[in-house]
Amino acid sequence: MIFRRLTLALTLLAGATLVAAKAPVIAVADRAPDSAALIPLTNNWEMSGDVPTHATLLSLQGLANRHGPQIYLQYPADWQWEIAGPLIDYLHERHGIDWQRYEMGNLEKPLTDFASVAKGVVVWDKAVRSSLIVAFTISGVEELLVVNEDQLELAQRHGLEIKMDLRGKFTGQDDADVYQWAYDHYYERCSRDFYVVLGGEYGRIMKPGIADFGVQQGAFFSDLSANPQHPRQLALLNRVLAGQNPASIVLGWHSYGKDTEGQHTTLTGNYGLKMEGLHNLPNVSFTSQIPLTPDFTFKNNHTVEPDADLVPEKKVYVAALATDSMGIGAWTKPGRGRIPYGWQVLMNWSWMNPPALQYFYEDKTPNDYFVAGLSGPGYMYPKSIPADKFPALMADARELMDLLDLRILEIMDYSEGNRHVGNTDLTPEVVDRYYEQFPDVLGFINGYGTARTFDLRGEQPFISYDYYLGVYRPTEEAAADLEELILLNTDRPYFLLIHVRERTTIEQVANILESLSDQVEVVPLDRFMRLAAKAKTYRTRYQQPEDPIDLNP
Repeated sequence: MIFRRLTLALTLLAGATLVAAKAPVIAVADRAPDSAALIPLTNNWEMSGDVPTHATLLSLQGLANRHGPQIYLQYPADWQWEIAGPLIDYLHERHGIDWQRYEMGNLEKPLTDFASVAKGVVVWDKAVRSSLIVAFTISGVEELLVVNEDQLELAQRHGLEIKMDLRGKFTGQDDADVYQWAYDHYYERCSRDFYVVLGGEYGRIMKPGIADFGVQQGAFFSDLSANPQHPRQLALLNRVLAGQNPASIVLGWHSYGKDTEGQHTTLTGNYGLKMEGLHNLPNVSFTSQIPLTPDFTFKNNHTVEPDADLVPEKKVYVAALATDSMGIGAWTKPGRGRIPYGWQVLMNWSWMNPPALQYFYEDKTPNDYFVAGLSGPGYMYPKSIPADKFPALMADARELMDLLDLRILEIMDYSEGNRHVGNTDLTPEVVDRYYEQFPDVLGFINGYGTARTFDLRGEQPFISYDYYLGVYRPTEEAAADLEELILLNTDRPYFLLIHVRERTTIEQVANILESLSDQVEVVPLDRFMRLAAKAKTYRTRYQQPEDPIDLNP
C-alpha cells in the first residue's frame, strides 16, 4: 500500500486529484487495503463498564492507522451513526476489503497484532473522568496506549511499560485545573489543524467515537465549557481556539452537562473555525484514508437546469429536507424513494469519510436529492463569524459544493436563539454576504426550526422553513399543523418548506403529506427553488433590531 500526504477535501475522481485550499494534511491511500482488522465493541459505555476496553482500542486504532488503514471498529447496531454498520459490507463489496474479524471484548489478539505501534502506556485515573480525556491527548503526542490500572498487567505482557501515570494527579481538582495542566504540558506539541472537544454524554457515560482520529492526528482533547458560568474553563477554551490554525477543524461535541450547542458553536465561529461532530463519529482514522473507487464521480439527482423557465401554478408546493446528516438519520429506514426528499450533506465527509459519501451517492433513489450544509464548510453560525473571516470559509464551501455536485446551500444560526427562544433569523448584512459569496447557487435554505428570513435576488430565492417536524410529532397532529399553515398563507403559489428531524422516517412524512386536503404538490428541492424564483409570494424579511435575542440557546 502506497500513501501520499494530501490536503483536506481531496478525493480521487477518475484518476484526477482535486485539492481545496487552507487544508490540514491527511494521508490518503492510492486504494483501499486488501485486508483490515474488524474489532467489535460492546454496547456498554459506562465508565465502570466497558469504556476502559473501548478507550484502549480507540487509542490503538488511532496509533495503528497512522501507518495506513489497518483497524476498523465495529460499533453496536443502535449506535447513533447508523451508517457505521452498513459501511462494513460496503467497504468489502465495493472497495474489496477482506475483514479479519476479532472476538468482542478480548484485547489479547488486538494487542498481539498491533501493540508495536505504541511506545508504552499512559494510565488514566478511574476516579477522575477527565483524566481519560487528557490521556487521549497524551496518547497522540507520545504514541502511548491508553489504559487504566486494571489493564497494566495485560499491557506489560505485550511489552508496554508505563510512560505517564495520571493516577492521583488530579484528585480534587476542577476541570479547569486538569485541562490547564494538559495545556501547559502538551498543547504546544498538538495539532493546530484539529482540536477535539470530547463532550456529549457526561458523568458515568462516555461515547468517544471520534477519539481514534484525534489520537491519529495528535490533537488536543478536552471537554472545556463555553458557558460563561464556568469562567476559568471558558478562558482556557478561548486560548485553545485562538491557538488553532485559521479555518481549522473543531471535532466532537459540547458536553451536555456543561454548556449548550449554541454557546459552543458560536464560540468556534468567533474564531472562524469549522465545527465537525459529533463526539461519537466513528472510524475517521480509517475512512479518511480510503479513496473513492476510480470509476466513481459525485452526481446529484438534478431535476431542473439552473436556468429552467418554470411557470408555477396556483397551488401549494411542498419540499421536505432531512438535516443532521444522513449517517444518523432515516436513510436506512422505510419509505425512502416514495416521495421527493432532500438530504443535507456534511461536505467535509469528502475527506473525513469519502466511502460513506460514495455509499450515499450510489445508494440514492431517483427521489433523493442532496443539498450542502451547514452554513458553510462545516457546522457554523454565520452571525458569529467575523466579516473578515467569512470569504475564505465560503470559498472552501464553494469548492466542496462543486466537488459534490450541490446547488443549494442550507444555513442555520443558533447564536441568538433556537426553535424555542430568541430567533434564528439572519441580518441583512449576513444575507448580503451569502449572495456575494454564492452567485451561482439555485438558492438558500434557512433555519432549523421555523424562521422568517426571506429574499429573492435575481433568480436566487432565500427561503426559511415554515415547519419543523419533530421526531415524536404524531402524524395526525403534524397534518393538522400543515393544514393550518396552508389556510393562513392564502396567496398562491405558496412555497412550504419543511425541516424533518433526522430520525423521522420518509414513510411518516409521506403519510402526513398525502393526508392533506388542499391541492399540494411535493416537489424536489431544486424544482422548488426554481418555482420560488418565478413567483415571489413570500415577503422579503430579515432579522429586525427589536427581535428577541437569547445567548444561551
